[in-house]
Amino acid sequence: MFYHLFTYFNEVPGARLLQYISFRSIVALILALFISFYFGEFFIKLMNKRHVFEQQRDSKIDPFNVSKMGVPTMGGIVIIVSILVPCLLVGNLGNIYLQLLFVTTLLLGSVGFADDYIKTFKHKKDGLNGWWKIGMQVLLGLIIGLTLRYSPEVTMHERVSQTNVENVQVIEKTPGIKSTQTTVPFFKNHNWNYSEVFAFLGKPSQYRAGWILFVIMTILVVAAVSNGANLNDGMDGMLSGNAAIIGVALLILAYITGNTIWANYFDVMYIPGSQEIAVFLAAFIGALIGFLWYNAFPAQIFMGDTGSLTIGGIIAVSAIIIHKELLLPVLCGVFLMESVSVIMQTQVYRFYKKRGKRVRIFKRTPFHDHFRTSVQQVLANDPTCQILFKGNSTMLHENKIMIRFCIATLLLAVFTILTLKIR
Repeated sequence: MFYHLFTYFNEVPGARLLQYISFRSIVALILALFISFYFGEFFIKLMNKRHVFEQQRDSKIDPFNVSKMGVPTMGGIVIIVSILVPCLLVGNLGNIYLQLLFVTTLLLGSVGFADDYIKTFKHKKDGLNGWWKIGMQVLLGLIIGLTLRYSPEVTMHERVSQTNVENVQVIEKTPGIKSTQTTVPFFKNHNWNYSEVFAFLGKPSQYRAGWILFVIMTILVVAAVSNGANLNDGMDGMLSGNAAIIGVALLILAYITGNTIWANYFDVMYIPGSQEIAVFLAAFIGALIGFLWYNAFPAQIFMGDTGSLTIGGIIAVSAIIIHKELLLPVLCGVFLMESVSVIMQTQVYRFYKKRGKRVRIFKRTPFHDHFRTSVQQVLANDPTCQILFKGNSTMLHENKIMIRFCIATLLLAVFTILTLKIR
């Protein structure tokens, strides 16, 4: 709103500040932080007054007997409001990438809200049917993938170079094209094209098949990251802390990708307009930090699926837009670990159950629960169960687990950015 309004007042001192990505990003972060802080306090009081509490968590699974009952839920609404309001105020609303992130936030936020509503008010433990969640994630992936394919506003420049002509810096770019190229770590040429998989088809068919693969990959990434974030949301402050760190890394990558000088320095593709994502991600980071004020142990509010699905979707779509989705297994390594642990545990348990045995890989999943569960707790409920990976016998407090997971995410974020220079 203000971004467009102040374009008519360029002669007014200070009006040009809103044209700078760095300034608007800082403003978005600060606004999101304050909105999240003050609206969060109001929201907690409102939920307490209306007795909208977490229905499923209790002290039976916590070795330190920390009760989670009676804590307000659906706090993802606070996060969503805190992201959207600053972006509406200082964002370039005509930017196609910002519009896609709005769609992502509203669509997955609505799915998460429906899930939380069914759990909280209808008292159905499973919430929204899983196929509805998958269907909406597929729909979002299609919207993102097809928009990037067909929107005339979406282009990329494979190479950007900078030369000095008579003491004047001249930026030279390869022609703007539509491409399924993406950034890959450790390779000298950093870029890899999905269409290379179909080189045997010939030029026209290869190009079309590459886009089909790109759209499929977009759907998979959206589903994987949003579900991984959902699984990570199991301890006070866990997802808020991890997602804020990931948001900082993505903000840096988005700024690099949308800036000719930095794109040249890191030898990555240049995507005009993608720097606007930095404004959205700054609001994303501010909203999470403000929410963490209340969500840190002992939590005064939970984000619910309203928050966790939205957070995962924003991370996935931001990476896809700047063609950095293949860096997500590193950057979101904690989410990946959580998802893989659940899949492995489920498949191994089913495999041995058919053979009359009860075998687990971990004490509990998702993976973070393994560290706060004792062997005795598992055997008390399932005396014949065999645990393959028992780990340390000392149970950790969830606050320590959360901090250690955030440290791991911080290291992965630093390493992700370093991969742009490691070839």
